Amino acid sequence: MVSGSGMATCSGSYADETFQDNASENKAGESNWIPLFNGEDLEGWTVKIAGHPVGENFANTFRVEDGILKCEYDDYGPFNKQFGHLYSNLAYSHYKLRLQYRFVGRMLPDAPNYVDLNSGVMLHSQSPQSMRLDQGFPASLEMQFLASLGKGKRQTGNVCTPGTHLNYEGQLTKQHIVKSSGPTLPADQWVAVEMEVHGHDLIIYRVEGREVLRYRFPVLDEESEEAQDILALGADRKLSFGHIALQAEAQRVWFRNIELLPLAE
Repeated sequence: MVSGSGMATCSGSYADETFQDNASENKAGESNWIPLFNGEDLEGWTVKIAGHPVGENFANTFRVEDGILKCEYDDYGPFNKQFGHLYSNLAYSHYKLRLQYRFVGRMLPDAPNYVDLNSGVMLHSQSPQSMRLDQGFPASLEMQFLASLGKGKRQTGNVCTPGTHLNYEGQLTKQHIVKSSGPTLPADQWVAVEMEVHGHDLIIYRVEGREVLRYRFPVLDEESEEAQDILALGADRKLSFGHIALQAEAQRVWFRNIELLPLAE
């Protein structure tokens, strides 16, 4: 399902068996994947970087080279908390999203330590037009991409919750990060990930074809700075749909083969 910008209510919830039935039903449409990235330019996407107006691709942060969508920092001076995202122009509700990512080099030296070999894709995101000029992260649900720092386990495929809460293993959690069962991977390889999104009811993360996390019933956090502005504008607290956003937070990262498969509600 493709929607306009904003948040909407998705009524009802379903048992896992229902989603399994729907998965079988949707399998016939697996050939209907839609490319979200054309391999040539940023058509269909909008840049928003903290401290800069919507649509300004500051320092050519997001660029396309050799069919790869790259997040680069060679034209930056100090990072200065200029967290950025590249947003899909359309908002989505029920779908599968798949892509490949690869880290290149290490983070900018003046960035927070946690962003080293760290990136992600945001789901059910608020629109870039609804963000404050200096806002670093949208209210959204992130599939976090991590790579090994050579210091033990650092699994990829966590969920991070800027401006949101979710239900994990049957309970509402207000943790900012819920850890996945994903692998710890080296930084210099392409990694295939998939997100299966059923509106408000269920979201599943997969890494290299294996499920690593699932959660339900995401909502906006009424006490967060990220969500307060859009709630004041009348957004529904239940997160049922939103934009897709690729992250740029001071770590070079490349993306390719970004595709979406619409699912039945």
